[in-house]
Amino acid sequence: MKIEQIYTGCLAHGAYYIESDGEVAIIDPLREIQPYMDKANAENAIIKYVFETHFHADFVSGHVDLANTTGATIVYGPGAETSYDIHSATDDEEFKIGKIKIKALHTPGHTLESTTFLLIDENGNNHAIFSGDTLFLGDVGRPDLAIKSDLTKEDLAGMLYDSLRTKIMTLADDVIVYPAHGAGSACGKNLSKETVGTIGDQKKTNYALRADMTRDEFVKEVLDGMPPPPQYFAKNAMLNKTGYDAFEQVLETGNVPLSPEDFETMANHEDALVLDVRTQEDFISGHVPNSIFIGLNGQFAPWVGALITDLKQPLILVVPEGKSEEAVTRLSRVGYDNTLGYLEGGIKAWRAAGKDVGTLESISVEAFVNKAKSQDINILDVRKDGEYNSSHLEDAQHFALDFINENMNQIDAKKTYFLHCAGGYRSVIAASILKARGFDNLVDVAGGFAAIKETDLITTEFVCPSTL
Repeated sequence: MKIEQIYTGCLAHGAYYIESDGEVAIIDPLREIQPYMDKANAENAIIKYVFETHFHADFVSGHVDLANTTGATIVYGPGAETSYDIHSATDDEEFKIGKIKIKALHTPGHTLESTTFLLIDENGNNHAIFSGDTLFLGDVGRPDLAIKSDLTKEDLAGMLYDSLRTKIMTLADDVIVYPAHGAGSACGKNLSKETVGTIGDQKKTNYALRADMTRDEFVKEVLDGMPPPPQYFAKNAMLNKTGYDAFEQVLETGNVPLSPEDFETMANHEDALVLDVRTQEDFISGHVPNSIFIGLNGQFAPWVGALITDLKQPLILVVPEGKSEEAVTRLSRVGYDNTLGYLEGGIKAWRAAGKDVGTLESISVEAFVNKAKSQDINILDVRKDGEYNSSHLEDAQHFALDFINENMNQIDAKKTYFLHCAGGYRSVIAASILKARGFDNLVDVAGGFAAIKETDLITTEFVCPSTL
């Protein structure tokens, strides 16, 4: 028996490859399926099943492509309804993979069809659970994402309480827990950085598995402080339910080199959004005017999903050399399949063609501190609510990147704003969006709040809840 976790940091997502005696099961695969097929081919094995723990909201699964390519059967839990062929498992139904079995444990709560898959080894012992978004390490799945359901989030949270206590906490302490996500995912509030644990450890450390916890206490604690889901979650879940274009076709149409002239034509006359995925330093020094920056080196796919509201938005890309295929692939993971091409030769070719180049002013933290001490300046803190509430500069206006599209009317295009996030990535994203909307007087603070905290500015300008 072989179990391999295939973890993707950008999405904080774990897919699983399970092989026994020449047969393979894949659990919660990503959009691009070739890596799973390569692993099976290397083992001279066949992919028999693709198990989906639920209709994923934070990424587009590769289940449909994998089934179409390999002939594998897609298995969902009870009640799942799709526009393509699946096997809807009954509770406690077992599936044979070589010398092992996988049992479906219906665990509704995160969503109605959510199912935990229990691996029973060749000796008949319960070896591991693949818990999807039902149980994470340190947390449980958010119960507010059910599609087309009249149930409230309180109803779903109550179901989750029952599922955990009747299906998961009854398992032996040494059963391994393989979750679908780790720290950084928006599918829970406080996920651990660890990606593999045990039932016993979770009983000791996970607040949601406290033995003395009542149902009402669970519902209150799970829902307390739950931020709104990103706008793309419901759209991705629907794609996973209804199907999508084949990934190979998306890659073929999106990974197309464009001359500066063709690129400019698409940007100006075909309503294509210019998405610059280089580093923030590269964007600051020179970019295509009105382009939006979301760098590949950060949480690229989740920020694309949070900020570009139309999955069908035509996109043309400015990429680091050799990174066009990666960019198209990572866009497709969250359902953005309408990439039309990338700027061949990058900004160097754009400049050589005599095209206008935009820049973003960026200053050191030392220069920022001097300005803040010597004059009244407008500061935008674009971090998340929790970060801002934890500690912030006293005069900073909270302008969370997550909600920039909704809150644009809170700032004045005639004023100059100094933007910062935690380290510099998100502030440049925010600045690029504002510049594209006509806010020209923007200054990025290099190093962000992490650098600001190391200066003496905090002695007079730093606000922390404990001191309020």
